Amino acid sequence: MSQMQADTLEMPQVKGGVVPYLMVDGASRAARFYEEAFGAREVFRQPEDDQGRTMHIHLYIHEASIMLCDPYPEYGQPAVTPQGFTLTLTLGEEVDSWWARAIGAGVEVLVPLEKAFWGDRYGEVRDPFGFRWAFVGK
Repeated sequence: MSQMQADTLEMPQVKGGVVPYLMVDGASRAARFYEEAFGAREVFRQPEDDQGRTMHIHLYIHEASIMLCDPYPEYGQPAVTPQGFTLTLTLGEEVDSWWARAIGAGVEVLVPLEKAFWGDRYGEVRDPFGFRWAFVGK
């Protein structure tokens, strides 16, 4: 895991037109889990404060950016239960290996990976932090 700090001059490239920024209680733990479950690669992080929270972690998952931070209720950013969205991984022929890795890491299966009515293989999981992930492939 890269431990690039804020004082590093070169910032990593933000990949993707829409970048999810997840507020998660335990952003550092989530980043480690995403490395194990989804092959994430950490490219930047703000240092943790004295309570173990961080304001920013930048990951690449499947060549796209995703960013994480801990809640800071004292600054008007309380922790809330994730709802109303699904993070979708478009994986093509690699869908089975990605699915197996995520299952091995301990995600909860919500929709088994199987052929959907539109022709793709599709499945959904929930990570230990409450976020839903869809896997789409051939």
